[in-house]
Amino acid sequence: MSNTIDKVRILLVGDSGVGKTCLTHLIAHGESLHRPGWTVGCNIEVKLHEYKEGTPQQKPYFIELFDVGGSLSHKNSRSVFYAPTDGIILVHDLTNRKSHNNLRDWLFEILSKEGKDTYKPGSNVGAHKTANDEQNAFDPEEFVGAAQIPILVMGTKLDLVDERRQPKTVQKAGGIAEQCGAEEIWLNCRDPRSIAAGTTDAVKLSRFFDRVIEKKQQTRDTGFYGSGITDRRRYNTTSTMPYNMTNITTAANSMKPNSPTQTQTRNVLIEPNVL
Repeated sequence: MSNTIDKVRILLVGDSGVGKTCLTHLIAHGESLHRPGWTVGCNIEVKLHEYKEGTPQQKPYFIELFDVGGSLSHKNSRSVFYAPTDGIILVHDLTNRKSHNNLRDWLFEILSKEGKDTYKPGSNVGAHKTANDEQNAFDPEEFVGAAQIPILVMGTKLDLVDERRQPKTVQKAGGIAEQCGAEEIWLNCRDPRSIAAGTTDAVKLSRFFDRVIEKKQQTRDTGFYGSGITDRRRYNTTSTMPYNMTNITTAANSMKPNSPTQTQTRNVLIEPNVL
């Protein structure tokens, strides 16, 4: 019997500075990250998740969390991290409404598999774009319905929401989550109790992971990958090589000639040639 643990890949995307690195660390390790660095390229963390815990179908899975840097300078090259992917977590800052509005562009950037154009192909959006054109150029319901990729929306920095406005009465950022039929979580990434076992948000997160795994199982059973994101490059989907502890550099310094030379190195569980 093989001891290899199956895996799924989940992208965390959102504007630079919304707290994706802190959120990824919290999900993977259950602890806060007090001094996060800027992500150059992609930072990878791995969490061991029990699929359908407490049922006869319970099975361990590795959840690969790809924290993609939100810097505009890497916009044209970060699509190398987008495929293949099994789930998407859209991250925004609750104190920055613009970061939520930009989630539409992030979602289309991933689903278009190009990473270069945030406008819907075939639309009337041309050289002279108006505000209405930009708003209507992308229909999340249409694209998500076609891709059938599980999505979760997470709002960070709940602790910084104006104290005079109780979180329960703050108008839901909503929008993108409602359009995608996705659940939404608001949390403070500096508080490990935010997604502690047994909490409502922990249940939502676990339920999302289960949906991602179920979707991948369905894709594998049908042998059809067209319903998800497939890479235009050659990708080995049948590899059974086990995970090894390896010291990998997750910063893509060669993405652009003028990229910073500083790298972020972290020990993570990762399959060889995963990128």
